Amino acid sequence: AWSPDGTHISFVMTVPSDERWAIDMPAPPEGASWTEAPKIVTRLTYRRDRRGYIDDGFQHLFLVPAEGGTPRQLTDGDWNHSAPQWMPDGSEIVFQSLRIEDSEDIDQTWRESEIYAVNVRSRAIRQITDHRGPDGSPVPSPDGSLIAYQANDWSDDTYVETGLYVMNADGSGSRLIASELGRRLSGVTWARDGSGVYFTAAMTGNSNLWFAPVNGEPRAVTSGNHMLAVTTVDERGRAVGTLTSYHEAGDVISFALDSPGDIRQLTRVNDDILADVRLGEVVEVWYKSVDDFDFQGWVIKPPDFDPSERYPLILAIHGGPHGMYNVGFNFGWQNHAANGYVVLYTNPRGSSGYGSPFGNAIKNAYPGKDYDDLMNGVDEVIARGYVDTDNMFVYGCSGGGVLTSWVVGHTDRFRAASANCPVTNWLSFVGTTDGATWYKNFEHFPWDDPSEHLRRSPLMYVGNVTTPTMLMTGEMDLRTPMAQTEEFYQALRVLKVPAAMVRFKDEWHGTSSIPSNFLRTQLYLRSWFERWMTPMPVTEDGAR
Repeated sequence: AWSPDGTHISFVMTVPSDERWAIDMPAPPEGASWTEAPKIVTRLTYRRDRRGYIDDGFQHLFLVPAEGGTPRQLTDGDWNHSAPQWMPDGSEIVFQSLRIEDSEDIDQTWRESEIYAVNVRSRAIRQITDHRGPDGSPVPSPDGSLIAYQANDWSDDTYVETGLYVMNADGSGSRLIASELGRRLSGVTWARDGSGVYFTAAMTGNSNLWFAPVNGEPRAVTSGNHMLAVTTVDERGRAVGTLTSYHEAGDVISFALDSPGDIRQLTRVNDDILADVRLGEVVEVWYKSVDDFDFQGWVIKPPDFDPSERYPLILAIHGGPHGMYNVGFNFGWQNHAANGYVVLYTNPRGSSGYGSPFGNAIKNAYPGKDYDDLMNGVDEVIARGYVDTDNMFVYGCSGGGVLTSWVVGHTDRFRAASANCPVTNWLSFVGTTDGATWYKNFEHFPWDDPSEHLRRSPLMYVGNVTTPTMLMTGEMDLRTPMAQTEEFYQALRVLKVPAAMVRFKDEWHGTSSIPSNFLRTQLYLRSWFERWMTPMPVTEDGAR
């Protein structure tokens, strides 16, 4: 973060720990050398997907002159510090941390944090908030009298909608100015006159800019079926950000805050690529499921869609499990549609963007009724009369892989499936994933009562599976480790269920971070589904 006068930059960097477990090895024999020393692990969280082993140390705030020079460390201690923001007068930097003993306790790691300020000259630190629950992402007002921040009360819920608060710079007078507008708010920016805060909120498959006055009710600034993310609001009252929608792959846009309907597209990155491409129509669907929740989804139809024909269907399932499918452009699904499939993607219970009761409906019950939500979505589209029910397919990655492997253990209605980077055995997963907080995913620790971990594991239902099932996972995956794929694959093969395991080299969680692997993922999916597709009806002219 730049200092207000532009002379310094604050940043976060990991400082190695001074603690080392040293042993006195004897000298190796002449002409020989010892093998590399072992990795010593003593911390609760020691690995992260896409990073590997985390360095022994903690993240600290530093300051460096903008013209270059030696960085100066502003914080110390065995705690992590993040989200630095300057106070307008340049005297302090506010940040979030949890500077307490046993800050690595499993209940603290993601459910607790506080806001602090460090004096740039003296390095003196003052604690601003003292609240049970996570307080973070501080943003000082233009005059420095107020600080906006995001927080919520401590909860053991897996889904919590954040609240937007403002408080006096000394921590007093905290008050909620916006709530129930999504799981996380982004792009929090003060109005130049300090009257309130702009932010982006994602709900019901859309993302728009909102304004929350310091005194008053929040209001939507923009509206529409798009995913809009504002990154900057300038002194002239113009907003700059990005926008994507059904058929727009994502570009930089700007608009005046006093005329938000007049959005100007500044880039056209994909126009040349899509100039001669016919995209499939996207249709929004709403339907009911068990417990009378309303569920939102979308259908992409083939570009040459004929309502009198029947098309194979692909059900795509999102991960998270608190993810949210949205109205943004998706190349992969448009590619499926271009190859003759109807693509259905929905937000089952547990998804973000539909309120806390909806998001927490899978608490201690995942997978469960979210399966019913997915199947009712399929039934809704079938009822529209254009689905070939003999050729329906299902796939998903991460949480979508969990539900895909659950689906094939509970129904045989799909011709083939692809469970990508799944969790198939919660009992073995919680101790091998990169986040120890997954131990809290169910009500009890597995050593106290493993019954729920087992009851919710797709592996426990593999004996029901008859659907040909492919599994695709990155060999470096630390989030849903390869062993989860291997357990399910091997069980399928023992049971003589048609199965294939695709192991992606140099991929962490997911299978598509490398462009060539994105293409491979698409092509393996299509090849697997086509392998198991029943012949389509042939018309008199020989067309299928």
